[in-house]
Amino acid sequence: MTWVMQAIAALIMLQTLFFKFSGAEESIYIFTIVGMEPWGRYGSGVVELIASILLMIQSLAWLGAVVGAGIMTGALFFHLTILGIQVKGDHDQLFAYALIAFICCLGILWMRRKEVLYINKFFLSEQK
Repeated sequence: MTWVMQAIAALIMLQTLFFKFSGAEESIYIFTIVGMEPWGRYGSGVVELIASILLMIQSLAWLGAVVGAGIMTGALFFHLTILGIQVKGDHDQLFAYALIAFICCLGILWMRRKEVLYINKFFLSEQK
């Protein structure tokens, strides 16, 4: 089941990269409204690419989920505070994709929580 959620979250984040990096009108509009154009658009695209790659590496999927959940938290925050649920007549599509990716990332973290705890214990024991 985690593979399905990993693939969904990664695909959602990967599909937006074309629009962010090509300077699509909607992406420029969004990042202008939130006051982060162009560097926020490029930066979030790079981070989403990294998260997507990490999600496809089994041993690092938990880390990709952490990064993805963080990025999607930002996207959801801006939708709920500045942009609105619907952006330029998109029929709530961008908000829905961000919410789906966020839920998938949380699901991955929950299902892989033992991996995260193991890594935390490993690093904590090294410091002693």
